Amino acid sequence: MRKLALVLVAGLLALTAAGCGEDDEGAATTAADTGAAATEAAGDECAKDTLQTVADGTLTIGTDNPAYPPWFDGGSQDKKWELNDPSTGKGFESAVSYAIADQLGFSKAEVEWTYVPFNNSFKPGPKDFDFDVNQISITPERAQAVDFSDSYYDVNQALVALEGTPIASATSVADLKQYKLGAQIGTTSFKYIDEQIQPDQDPSVYDTSNDVINALKAKQIDGIVVDLPTAFFIVAAELDGGTIVGQFPNVGGEQEQFGLVFEKGSPLVSCVNEAIATLKDDGTLADIQQQWLSENADAPVLE
Repeated sequence: MRKLALVLVAGLLALTAAGCGEDDEGAATTAADTGAAATEAAGDECAKDTLQTVADGTLTIGTDNPAYPPWFDGGSQDKKWELNDPSTGKGFESAVSYAIADQLGFSKAEVEWTYVPFNNSFKPGPKDFDFDVNQISITPERAQAVDFSDSYYDVNQALVALEGTPIASATSVADLKQYKLGAQIGTTSFKYIDEQIQPDQDPSVYDTSNDVINALKAKQIDGIVVDLPTAFFIVAAELDGGTIVGQFPNVGGEQEQFGLVFEKGSPLVSCVNEAIATLKDDGTLADIQQQWLSENADAPVLE
């Protein structure tokens, strides 16, 4: 009898242990299912039909006018854009924008471009675009009024001057202090002049890139500060006798970065960041940079 009782107890313990194992396995299965569901839900948040865009079924992208190479490339047929039509898909920023649109599920035909002056892009308030792309550097001041994507391009500033002028022989930032410099209003280029170069003469500020170039042609200023790829385009296509004196070093080891601009609180930011991460991981972004900016990779550093 005692032996039978011991056998029964052992059997009950075995059944209990087996039951616990089944519960643990079921719990593990449930946890796995929950994790998969959470991942799927996160993906669903970026599904095209759930995205909150300015116009239903359309991705509206803003940029300035003119839209310059190497950022945009291709003449407009309807003269809507004075220099280049951003909708061609040609040029670094145009190609990047369409690659992001594709990641979000929008075809090229479902992308609409709208004109946004540079300074208006990061002003506080509602926006009539889903994101703006216009070589806009990510800064804490701007981020108070708008949201930025992760960087899609890391860039240095550079100095453009006329060949044969005294400033063209400069080899350091200190060499530039005696000269009259100029840049477009509201840009990090102008900020770099003011805070890093600190020239003896007040720098000149202009409304557009064209105005800055014309001032250099008229010798109203000695040099222009712009981002490096734009500097290469200026000397190649817009300024006869122009030269890149050099590029400026990073400030405090921090790399200047271009980001897409969104209305403050835009729900699109996380999905666009996911798209940018994918384009970086699969090499697409590097391929686009190689295609459109590869010739702009080198210039002496002004220490």
